[in-house]
Amino acid sequence: MVKDFLSFLDFSTEEIHKILNLAHELKILQKKGLPHRWLRGKTQAMIFEKPSLRTKLTFQIGMFHLGGETIVMDMRLGERESVPDVAKNLERWVDLIVARTFSHDDLVCLAQNAHIPVINALSDLLHPCQIMADIMTLQEHFKERIKDLLVVFVGDGNNVFHSWAESLIHFPIQLRLVCPEGYSGDAHLLSKIKEKVGNRLIITHSIYEGVKDADVIYTDVWASMGQESEQEKRSKIFAPYQVNEKLMSLAKPGAKFMHCLPAHRGMEVTSEVIDSPQSLVYDQAENRLHVQKAIMVTLLGYNPH
Repeated sequence: MVKDFLSFLDFSTEEIHKILNLAHELKILQKKGLPHRWLRGKTQAMIFEKPSLRTKLTFQIGMFHLGGETIVMDMRLGERESVPDVAKNLERWVDLIVARTFSHDDLVCLAQNAHIPVINALSDLLHPCQIMADIMTLQEHFKERIKDLLVVFVGDGNNVFHSWAESLIHFPIQLRLVCPEGYSGDAHLLSKIKEKVGNRLIITHSIYEGVKDADVIYTDVWASMGQESEQEKRSKIFAPYQVNEKLMSLAKPGAKFMHCLPAHRGMEVTSEVIDSPQSLVYDQAENRLHVQKAIMVTLLGYNPH
């Protein structure tokens, strides 16, 4: 059966850990300059409805490292032809589809109609590749302590937060969302996750109570792509939730800072925080490459061992 990577729920805990172990291995191989062209002769089509730096480049570079080829398509699904028709054409030409979409439903439709693997490179609902890279980064910095971590997401309960919440099913991390009222994320998705993880997922509007004892402070932009018209309104509502030195001081001493990037410096985070020794943002960005290589290798059925 064809496997897709649309969310953390597509894989078992064992499978997710195997992907991360492979990502660490691939990183070592690359640092040592050792060959790992395991996908020679394979081709991926990348559909991008939204702008991208890290996602687009890391998937392209990753496939190049693995010996394969990439075709980039800047297009809107469903405009020129239907999503099923796009899927049924692509499956005849390529081995893998990577899609960055506005609508998660379009992504699901693409996967349902393509008999080749589809990877979620970001949708309005989820961003699992980012969180895989984030967890890899935490594994590097916290080692075995990762199982005891409290990650506090400060800001909007958006697609990045949703994937963080889904990751709790596979990792014994505690996750806390600190947000203004009315910005707590998708209630249906989060209630289903909370049924499985209990009080390891908490949502609060109190900055002090929320940030207290945090091992990791995580934030993202206040207005995601497609929400630009809400920027001014959101800037006023989220201003008290800016991650600055004062807010970081409420967390544990030496707490790490994370951001999926791009960052709006001076808005959701100050330059003093993002450029501080506590910041892991560029480690996260680097690890997108290695995690996505591991996902591609896994979905295309190559077993290096």
